[in-house]
Amino acid sequence: MAYEQKTKQTDQSVIEFIEKVESPKKREDAFRLLDIFTSTTGYEAKMWGASIIGFGRYHYRYQTGHEGDAPLVGFSPRKAKISLYLAQAEPNRETLLAELGKHKTGKSCVYINKVDDIDIDILKKMISESISFLQETYPE
Repeated sequence: MAYEQKTKQTDQSVIEFIEKVESPKKREDAFRLLDIFTSTTGYEAKMWGASIIGFGRYHYRYQTGHEGDAPLVGFSPRKAKISLYLAQAEPNRETLLAELGKHKTGKSCVYINKVDDIDIDILKKMISESISFLQETYPE
């Protein structure tokens, strides 16, 4: 049975999505992150699924045969916290996380309450290193 990928790139407007974020502070942080990710990656922001703002894309194929497309990096201004999507297996991840500032980690995300809680230069470094790692791991 073929696996149908749930989170796909859409044509939904990133700006319209951010403008609908209920919390004014989260909305402001989302626009700040949009600027940070855009300037750091050089990629145009695209919506992935209903709530992920992604930058760039790569095609992955696991040893199990499962494959699909995903953004290289991204974020989502969720109700509880802001989710940052960065490469999990990137070799410098733990070292950089130790310098990032106030955050929590989950299975595949880094969660922050607000942008003011983190070091923007460290975030930029994490974004760049995530992209390099994924492009080396999954070359076109």
